Amino acid sequence: MSIRVQNIVKRFGDFVALDDVTLDFPTGELVGLLGPSGCGKTTLLRIIAGLESADRGQVFLDGGDASSAHVRERQVGFVFQHYALFRHMNVFDNVAFGLRVKPRRRRPPESEIRRRVRELLELVQLDWLAERYPPQLSGGQRQRVALARALAVEPRVLLLDEPFGALDAKVRKELRRWLRQLHDRLHITSIFVTHDQEEALEVSDRVVLMNQGRVEQVGTPEQVYEQPSTPFVYGFLGAVNLFHGRIDGQHLQVGVENLSLGQHEFQVGAEALGFVRPHELEIDTDLAQGSGLEARVERVLTLGATTRVDLVGADHAAGRHYEVELPRDRITALGLVVGQRVRLKPARIRLFSPPRPTERTPCAPDGDLVGGYGENI
Repeated sequence: MSIRVQNIVKRFGDFVALDDVTLDFPTGELVGLLGPSGCGKTTLLRIIAGLESADRGQVFLDGGDASSAHVRERQVGFVFQHYALFRHMNVFDNVAFGLRVKPRRRRPPESEIRRRVRELLELVQLDWLAERYPPQLSGGQRQRVALARALAVEPRVLLLDEPFGALDAKVRKELRRWLRQLHDRLHITSIFVTHDQEEALEVSDRVVLMNQGRVEQVGTPEQVYEQPSTPFVYGFLGAVNLFHGRIDGQHLQVGVENLSLGQHEFQVGAEALGFVRPHELEIDTDLAQGSGLEARVERVLTLGATTRVDLVGADHAAGRHYEVELPRDRITALGLVVGQRVRLKPARIRLFSPPRPTERTPCAPDGDLVGGYGENI
């Protein structure tokens, strides 16, 4: 089933949860709605499900206007973050619940219900726990039961609201890999909400980046990471070093120092924000080199084949923090020590114009490290 939301607006009092959102979700695609808390992700999901109504706009399911259709008529399966399992029912009865409460004329015979539940429990690899109760299960097992229950009614759309949010990091990683494999088998049009960047990029066919009720960018995981269209997207998808300066020919002038630029379309003298990923920054121990920004090594942390170097700006940029990721053998060759002064040289800088005062995109001051929700850290 294809889904289209068109010009959706939703307010809660004076708070604008969704501000004229239009999106298409093609049949069989797994789409991640990604953004910080309060950006409108869950509200949009609930409007698609029929659990909330929009103040303005329409929801189309397979081309038909379903804006006024009851939640039972939309053939949607919904998986909540906190499982919402019935504690007094065992696993088998939890999965069977949606089938058993169907109107009598649409309810399958009990033999068919039992067959369907057994198949689903095998699909989610929990058939051996059919007689256990939710308190006897791990968090990951409960979430798989919740997913099986949503699939039992044979939905044409599967909606998942922070499905792994209550789980620890290792279980989350295992379950998102399992969800991707499950989707590849079933090909149900699926939308899942998350604020975990790695989760969205790993699982989704496409990612929708949302910020304060608006869509910032839509694209494949590779597109949104490698070609972010706004400062917010750049800052939200992983750590990034942010430099605030002015264009001086083929350089970005940051204070009294310069960072080399490639081709760009900015005019000389224009203010610009320069974004550089940690793996795009090089460290030069030769301070006599004129280009680059001087910084002091604060910490060197080696994890596996990659080493992270935390630095703080020197002189005019004192107090500004930077992060560099380099191969382990490169760090060995540099011989860095805490307190050492070095120069930072970007291999690539992505330039953006600074946001106007009326714009709602959060950015950090020059030289600060941005990550997570696009805020200073």
